[in-house]
Amino acid sequence: MAKEYNGSPKHHHRLEVKRNRLTWILGISFLCILFYVLGAWQRSSTPTTTQFSAYNRGGCDSHVTTSDNGNAAVGHPSSTNLDFASHHQVVLNSSKTVNQFPSCDMSFSEYTPCQDKVRGRKFDRNMLKYRERHCPAKEELLRCLIPAPPQYKTPFKWPQSRDYAWYSNIPHRELSIEKAIQNWIQLEGNRFRFPGGGTMFPRGADAYIDDIGRLIPLTDGTIRTAIDTGCGVASFGAYLLNRNILTMSFAPRDTHEAQVQFALERGVPAMIGIMGSQRLPYPARAFDLAHCSRCLIPWQNYDGLYLAEVDRILRPGGFWVLSGPPIHWKKFWRGWERTREDLKQEQDAIEDVAKSLCWKKVIEKNDLSVWQKPINHVECLRSKKLLKAPHMCESDDPDTAWYSHWCPSCSCFLLDTYSDNIHIVHCGLIFLSSFVLKRYRNLEACVTPLPEVSSSDDVAGGAIKKWPERAYAVPPRIRSGSTPGITAERFEEDNKFWKERLAHYKRIISPLPTGRYRNIMDMNAYLGGFAAAMLNYPVWVMNVVPINSNHDTLGVIYERGLIGTYQDWCEAFSTYPRTYDLIHASGLFTLYQNRCDITYILLEMDRILRPEGTVIFRDTVELLVKIQSITDGMRWKSQIMDHESGPFNPEKILVAVKTYWTGEATQKQL
Repeated sequence: MAKEYNGSPKHHHRLEVKRNRLTWILGISFLCILFYVLGAWQRSSTPTTTQFSAYNRGGCDSHVTTSDNGNAAVGHPSSTNLDFASHHQVVLNSSKTVNQFPSCDMSFSEYTPCQDKVRGRKFDRNMLKYRERHCPAKEELLRCLIPAPPQYKTPFKWPQSRDYAWYSNIPHRELSIEKAIQNWIQLEGNRFRFPGGGTMFPRGADAYIDDIGRLIPLTDGTIRTAIDTGCGVASFGAYLLNRNILTMSFAPRDTHEAQVQFALERGVPAMIGIMGSQRLPYPARAFDLAHCSRCLIPWQNYDGLYLAEVDRILRPGGFWVLSGPPIHWKKFWRGWERTREDLKQEQDAIEDVAKSLCWKKVIEKNDLSVWQKPINHVECLRSKKLLKAPHMCESDDPDTAWYSHWCPSCSCFLLDTYSDNIHIVHCGLIFLSSFVLKRYRNLEACVTPLPEVSSSDDVAGGAIKKWPERAYAVPPRIRSGSTPGITAERFEEDNKFWKERLAHYKRIISPLPTGRYRNIMDMNAYLGGFAAAMLNYPVWVMNVVPINSNHDTLGVIYERGLIGTYQDWCEAFSTYPRTYDLIHASGLFTLYQNRCDITYILLEMDRILRPEGTVIFRDTVELLVKIQSITDGMRWKSQIMDHESGPFNPEKILVAVKTYWTGEATQKQL
């Protein structure tokens, strides 16, 4: 019987047709991919002229012209590669009318939403609560653009800005009159001059800092981060920069009009703040040095509450420097217009509080007194009965200054519906009306416990390398595993990423390396990699860690020798308008898109950004298109660009520039 044979010619023909069809499909697909890549490469290698060139008056590079108002005009961010629009068929400008935001009235030119003086008068004056943060309710939020003063000018470049500022930018003469004999500030023609004086350093800040440097090490890299309470115009912090010490200066918005505004106009780190009833927005063990020069804080009152807060934010082994009354009262009491008994009682009370915190008195010389915090609490706990120490704080997280709540039953962060100092929280569709919680953490008259150590010679929390090595050394919080989810390997990778990204930023924002920018803010700083990559430039970076971030990394940032603060971006930042030259926002709107209206976040960015300042957004293309549609109505010019790794990365970059415009002069100004 013959064997059946199934391989008929007809069957072979069908197989051949299928193979040919598959070959054609694969071939055409390959060619499509090849031509797409070649087209992207060709486009990215061809320099293009962008819409930014007409919107910069910074005057820092070789292409400088002069504008009608006397400001320098330069070419701004130029897209030399990776232009998003050429690679993607996305309609960036829809046919819908752009919602144009009007200018606010000139009376709002220096508006600080959460430190508004009118709103503050409604609150208790006890412990200066009326000067703390009291943010407007949702219905009070402004939907207009804060105007710059008439004849606003680009600030002086650093380091000249340390000594000079334009009067037209901050038209306030009060301090130049009130503090004339103390050399805080002087008005010379159309500009202010800052001689470097202060209430307690008539010979100038440099000489005053030299006096401190003879008592504690200021130049060997041991001290890198400092905090100046009641900073005035921040001359102390300005001159510490010569010693590679980065200072967080703060002062309230009070009768000394525009102290913090002057500091930021000078290019010196500062923010509005006060020692009142709430914790400062910084993590525990943040600062190497704390300073008070006649800052008028009643350190001895409220069971030592304010010194306990300094103890919380001071690093193990850190120093506290106090000058002015009541220090060395036996010599200076006549000039202070107070009785000897009153001054002695105050200094004795301060000494008692310092002892109860286990601080060691290092030295008292002339009008300076220096204490040092212990490197651990081993000896303090052994001798607490002798020292009559207050109890240890029972808080499970000494870093928290701003609440971020987690709802275990509904697996999401509780969202804010708030007014002033309380908020009602809800989670998704679940409204928890019984929850009425304080949004800021109150001060506690207790000792913040330091991490445990195995020996009295060990530094609690881990020793930190000296500056500048500490900028890139693995921080102790990461080495010890106390920052969940962050490993040493991840830290190293983040540093590498930001070096590459900064190189890309230099290509798309031409003035970046030229000194065009001085005050920079990173709105979602993570590990501070962006700020660390900027260390070689004449800039400083305010590293902001949003309170609802997945990781609380602000302590890591301080351990690197950088500075920053906590912030809820559903609220305004504690600064004056027009105080930042460059704002960086990486992944911020992914974090906040379902938490509050991002329009108000963008309006806040416009408030704190200088005219012709720049913003760099990094986010998904869908969010960037939405952001661009809003900023188009804010008088910004912007362009979406591809990720530095190429067009196939889903993350994109939006570079935006705030255009120059000012408000109209009022009759009083005329």
